[in-house]
Amino acid sequence: MSRIGNNPVVIPNGVTVDIKDGIITVKGKLGELTQNYDSVDIKVEDGNVLVTRSADTKDLKAKHGLYRSLVRNMIEGVSKGWTKELELVGVGYRASNQGQTLELALGFSHNIVMSLAPEVKVEAVNEKGKNPIIKLTSHDKQLVGQIAAKIRGFRKPEPYKGKGIKFVGEVLRRKAGKSA
Repeated sequence: MSRIGNNPVVIPNGVTVDIKDGIITVKGKLGELTQNYDSVDIKVEDGNVLVTRSADTKDLKAKHGLYRSLVRNMIEGVSKGWTKELELVGVGYRASNQGQTLELALGFSHNIVMSLAPEVKVEAVNEKGKNPIIKLTSHDKQLVGQIAAKIRGFRKPEPYKGKGIKFVGEVLRRKAGKSA
């Protein structure tokens, strides 16, 4: 029995959910998201979204929880939005943005210039004495996570000094290094 899949998703005020031909559409103040679904039944009743399955096969149990989580993430995204913050740790590591273009100085011979999707808002925060922080905000959780992972992939944190790009709040496993 899927514990997550059985919980109803509450629809907040200002959010509309439409279900047609295997496609669920969620509209809110921050935008509109669509998702295809199959093998499960999705219904809107009394201001809640209910996801049900027809049988107890392993595949259907997995999809039951998956689609319920996807619907919840879509509803929360169009009502509140999603934010990911990345921290640049290292001497000389800098970040700046001009609109939807992010420029990173990560110790390579050249700066990395990255154009971002129009759905994602980017902000580079540079305070004196603190590490630069990149804030990514959007209504689409998958898109924010994908872009954050791509940025982190340019210079992953190394285990000895911790230099690189890490998520804010991420705990790194540190190594001792050479013992004399």
